[in-house]
This record gives sequence, structure tokens and C-alpha cells, in this order.
Amino acid sequence: MKFKSVIFSALFVLCTVVFLTNCNQGGGKTAAGKKGDSTATAKSEEDAPDTLSVAKSSYPPTDKAQYDSLLKFNAHGDTSGRWPVKGTPYPLGGAILPYKRVVAFYGNLYSKKMGILGELPPNEMLAKLKGEVKAWNKADPKTPVQPALHYIAVVAQGDGGKDGKFRYRMPFKQIDSVLALAKKAHAIVFLDVQVALSTIQAELPLFEKYLAMPQVHFGMDPEFSMKDGSKPGRKIGTYDANDINYVSGYLANIVKKNGLPPKILIVHRFTKKMVTNYKNIKLRPEVQVVMDMDGWGEPDLKTGTYRYFINQEPVQFTGFKLFYKNDIKKAPHHMLTPEEVLSRYKPYPIYIQYQ
Repeated sequence: MKFKSVIFSALFVLCTVVFLTNCNQGGGKTAAGKKGDSTATAKSEEDAPDTLSVAKSSYPPTDKAQYDSLLKFNAHGDTSGRWPVKGTPYPLGGAILPYKRVVAFYGNLYSKKMGILGELPPNEMLAKLKGEVKAWNKADPKTPVQPALHYIAVVAQGDGGKDGKFRYRMPFKQIDSVLALAKKAHAIVFLDVQVALSTIQAELPLFEKYLAMPQVHFGMDPEFSMKDGSKPGRKIGTYDANDINYVSGYLANIVKKNGLPPKILIVHRFTKKMVTNYKNIKLRPEVQVVMDMDGWGEPDLKTGTYRYFINQEPVQFTGFKLFYKNDIKKAPHHMLTPEEVLSRYKPYPIYIQYQ
């Protein structure tokens, strides 16, 4: 991605996290107001069966032939030999990918500036998510859509806080609110962590009780992993394969201990240095790794970022992020449609995130 766009993105997020710091001082009032908006939902949604709490033991083993066929379809005619990724393990039964495409709304309930998840009143947000799900199902009828809420559970911020780690951990009651919203939409949930000057090893275990739930998955954001001690937002951070392997190993242990279907691990990326030693990332039957193209900008810029940092450094599955506001700032002032995303990219992104 062009350096100028990267810097602007970083500054935008820094402004956002500073805003969040201010919101935290009156967070109870903000959260309470939004909670009131989320009490009502369509009766048909309330009456629909809950399909998110099924344990792994209820699923048959993976059909390897079907799985291979779907991977080949998802490669979208790639002729480079990189896709499908060779030598990857077959997942445990009950895997979501590549049987479904995940379409997620990203954000935080405390802030309208961090993403669509917190920007709109809950019922309006869920209705908009339903519309995006419908659009993706129409664009690719062969791949059913699994809706998701991608919630920022640890937020990098401009204030160092009491321990000087420049991150704010969201209260568990807010996670509970997101889980309740997700259940209304029959959506899965991602808990996303921006460690700032903390570490993924310190933050991930805090969420084990949630990750033990079959519908809860995880996201890690290298952009705000400041290994050199810099304040978040001043430069782009980084994770190494060792960090990603720690997370996937931790998730794998939760899956095995609780008899769960595989977890999905989202790793955000829009520069080369955000993820180092990608060839050393270990794949496991219990975890499905998605490298998510997290950059914003005009369509051609996003296409180049996907090509160089996602397609050419294959791990397992790929994702693509769409920004309702940032993607239309520059000419041609256009956010890619589902049909355009599917026509442009090899492999097909199997995880789509809206911010």
C-alpha cells in the first residue's frame, strides 16, 4: 500500500482511539443508551433455531474430497501454483471454511468512529448486515454466507493508562452485549485484540471463557503490536510467525479441551512487515487461519495490496476488508461491490469485513 495512505490510516485510527479514551470516561452512559436500543428484534429472528451452540462432537468428520473440491473452486483459477495452499491439514468436523463465506461487521459499541458495528443503533446495524449477507449470497450462490460481528475487545489508545501499555480492555459486559446481538442475527463473533505495548501472550488468555464457546473466534491486529515501544498510531506494528503460532496453539488447545469445531483466526495485514516469516506459520486441524487484507483506499490500490501481501504470501485462507467511508475518499469514490471483489481476486476472499 502507498505509504501516504498507510500513514493516513494510522492517524485516523489514532484519532479514533483518542476519541474512545474520552468515551471511556462516560462509557457507562453510552453503553446503557445503546443497550436500550437493542432490546427489540423481529419475531421471526427470535423464533429461528439457534445453530451456533452445536459442539464438535455433533459433526461428522470432514469429507476430504468435498473439502478439496471447495478449495479448488475458491482458488478462482489461480495458475501460480500458490492456491490452493499445498500440504495444509484437513480441519476437524464442523469447520466453517471453505463451506461458508464469513461476512462480518467490525467495530466497538463505545465508538461510532471505529466501525459500522458501533456506528448504527443495534437493530439498524443488524438489518444492514442482513442486507450485505443477501448481496454476497446473490454474488456467489455456491458459497453460503455466515454472518459475523467482529468486536474490538482490546483497543490501542493514545493514553498510556495505569500500566503504560497504551491499550484499553473492554468490560466483559460489553462482550456479553455483542454475543446477545449476534444471537439475534444467528451470527458468529470475533474478539479482536490490539495489544499496543502489551503482548498477545498477555491479552489472549483473558478471553478464554468466551473462546470456549463454539460461536466465538479470534482476531489479531499487527498494526498495533508495537514491539519497539512506539506509541500506537505513529507507525505500523508487526507480528512474527511465532506470535501467530502461539495464538493458533492456544486456540487449538481450547478446541481440544472443550470438544469444539475449529476456530477461525483472523490476522490483519496490509504491509509486508506487518507479518514476518509467514512460511513458518503452523497450520492445525483445530484452527483455520485467514490472512485479511486490511488496507483502505481506491480499488486499484486495494487490488495491489491484496496481490503482493496476501496472494503472493499464501498461508491458508484469505480475507478482504471494505470501508464504508475510507474507500470512497479518493477517486473514483467507489467501494467495491461483492461482484467486483469476486471478479478481481485470486483466491476468492472467504472472509469479508465491513468497517
